[in-house]
Amino acid sequence: MDELIPLDVVRGADRATSLLQRTRQQLLGHLAEPASAAGLARKLGLPRQRVNYHLRELERVGLVELVEERRKGNCVERIVRATARSFVISPDALGMLGQTPESAQDRASAAYLVGSAARAIREVAALEAGARRAGKRLATWTLDSEIRFADAGARARFAEELADAIASLVTRYHDEEAAQGRRFRFTTFMHPALAAATEADQPPEMAPRPRRRRRVK
Repeated sequence: MDELIPLDVVRGADRATSLLQRTRQQLLGHLAEPASAAGLARKLGLPRQRVNYHLRELERVGLVELVEERRKGNCVERIVRATARSFVISPDALGMLGQTPESAQDRASAAYLVGSAARAIREVAALEAGARRAGKRLATWTLDSEIRFADAGARARFAEELADAIASLVTRYHDEEAAQGRRFRFTTFMHPALAAATEADQPPEMAPRPRRRRRVK
């Protein structure tokens, strides 16, 4: 039996809708290993008919796959499992409503950052699917780190120096004339670390709103 892929990027609206259904999320959480509708019904305390219906829907949209069929008397028991260990929904599922960097003009805005991240999910998902079909591994590289700045000025200086360093590296290694060259997209972004964010770091809409005092007439 083939190993589960680590991550499946859900692109279609039907698959996204199915993935967001609570009962189906529970079923997928128990399907890293093959199981039957009867076994899942016992684990989750749900009627077998209900579990079987949701499994059929998950199989229809490609989130669950048939592993084998076992005959028990006059019945056939279907053994299924999830198609991946974890899932993430691509902005493709929203169609024209999906965020893109072009829809946010301000490169320093949260909308531009989210649009860039959404584009990365869309593009890498398509490339990874093609590489998987070809039996190859997609060439990617990720750098993830945290840094604590003394103040906003230090953060601005860091961003400026980083931009200069990246521009220098791009100039050095970019070769537009390379016959066998392949174009890669390089994206760098920065945001407050969620666990360490303070009220001062948060945008106004996330900070606690002051309570209004009622005037007593």
